[in-house]
Amino acid sequence: MAAGTQEDNTAISAVYRMPCTVQWGDCDPAGIIWYPTYYRWMDAASWAMFSQVGFTAQRMRAENVSLPLVHSECRFERSPTYGDTCTVLSGIAHWGSKSFSVRHLFMAADGGTLARGQETRVWCRHENGPGSPLRGVVIPDSLKALFAPPR
Repeated sequence: MAAGTQEDNTAISAVYRMPCTVQWGDCDPAGIIWYPTYYRWMDAASWAMFSQVGFTAQRMRAENVSLPLVHSECRFERSPTYGDTCTVLSGIAHWGSKSFSVRHLFMAADGGTLARGQETRVWCRHENGPGSPLRGVVIPDSLKALFAPPR
C-alpha cells in the first residue's frame, strides 16, 4: 500500500492504495464478487492505512488501542469476477474528536469504479488491556498529522 492522490477528492488525508485480486472464495455461485468481500476489503484497507503510518495491529494491542467499527456502507457500481484485479484507494474523510471516517474507492484494472464505501470508527482504549471494556478517547493531533496529505 502506498500513498497517492484520490481522483474524486473525497479524502482530507493522504490516500493509501491496497491491491486486491478477486479469489474464488470472494465470489457467489455465478462467479461474480459477493458483496461482503467489499466490507472485508474496507476493513483490511483501514488497518493497512494505520499500519502504514506506524500504528500496526501489534502496536495498538500493546498500547491498549482499538478501532471499533460503528458504521459501514457501500454502493456497488460494477461487479468484478473471479481473477480480476482491482485497487482500493482509502483515505480519512473526516476527523472528529473521538471518531473518524474512512472513504474507500474500489477501482478496476481498467480504471473504472467498482464500488464506493465508507466506514466510521472510534479511537478507543481498553480499560485494562485487550478484552477489557473499551472507552472512546480523544484522537491525538500527532496521530492525525501522520495522515496529512503530501505537499
